Amino acid sequence: MMDGGTEVIGYPWADPPSGDQAIEVAPGVLWMRLPLPMKLDHVNVYALDEGDSWTLVDTGFSSKKTRALWQGLLDGPLAGKPVGRVIVTHHHPDHVGLAGWFQTEHGAELIATRTAWLFARMLQLDEQARPASETLAYYRRAGMGAKDIARRAEERPFNFSDVVYPMPLGFTRIKQGDVIRAGGRDWDVHIGNGHAPEHATLWSRDDNLVIAGDQILPSISSNLGVYATEPKADPVGDWLEACERLSQLARPDHLVLGGHKLPFTGLPTRMRQLIDNHHGALKRLLVELETPKAATDCFPVLFKRQIGDAEFGLAMVEAVAHLNHLHRQGLVTQSTRSDGAMVYCRRTSKQNEG
Repeated sequence: MMDGGTEVIGYPWADPPSGDQAIEVAPGVLWMRLPLPMKLDHVNVYALDEGDSWTLVDTGFSSKKTRALWQGLLDGPLAGKPVGRVIVTHHHPDHVGLAGWFQTEHGAELIATRTAWLFARMLQLDEQARPASETLAYYRRAGMGAKDIARRAEERPFNFSDVVYPMPLGFTRIKQGDVIRAGGRDWDVHIGNGHAPEHATLWSRDDNLVIAGDQILPSISSNLGVYATEPKADPVGDWLEACERLSQLARPDHLVLGGHKLPFTGLPTRMRQLIDNHHGALKRLLVELETPKAATDCFPVLFKRQIGDAEFGLAMVEAVAHLNHLHRQGLVTQSTRSDGAMVYCRRTSKQNEG
């Protein structure tokens, strides 16, 4: 269906599976959904039928509740067949959380990109009782208030080990250009970036399926964040490059199986939306930077809604990401405010001439 020359985004299923239910979205491909204890309250996971076993794509958080749900799925729609492999699209805990459990308790092979595995295992082992000094310094540079920094300095920060099962040594690497056989299909591996480094997406050669993780989502934008681990990173630039590259593969009939929300069609339109969304945000931000602003000062122009405490962290790291991108492009200057915050200001024509 066309609307003004633009392919309409379609949702073949109005409702997701719940509990120990699964929906067969294509022959031998099951869609399941697991709960998350946050505003984005779910993650989609998939099972690919190998005949005598299953290949899973992503796993949800590690918790007693999620393991019990998986047991219900294994006994129910997965028909008691073993899990032979787990493919992890990227290192975030809602996707990798139970990979180690499937390895240790079920003997599954873990398949991931090298960066995804390294990040996940490093962060799972890096348990902190209090935030690191580098993290507190990052908060200060981003413009977080002194009272909030002092409060967070005394609190146990989020640790991967809270929701990621211990990961044993060893995995199987996938990379750009690989072809992996799963669920009776050959899948081309195409790597995304921006939301997570070296994020794997899988494109079926045999039908119209795309397993996209969080690289391509409908109706919401993937978070692009800068963290204390790499404070000068440019995930917005990485995202735009990946979206432009992946958009060349997109067909209107592709059925995209994402990490959140509903499977959808109309991929060329969605790719353009994902690209335009960040270009629009960058343009709005640049106008606002006629006066110097720290990252936390940029929430209204970037998000156009009230940011509460629950969203503050994700909003902050995304604001830093957009400012880093403008600075990388040479469009803004940096200076340090008296409170230690890094502030950004649009370069004047005279500065540009210089």
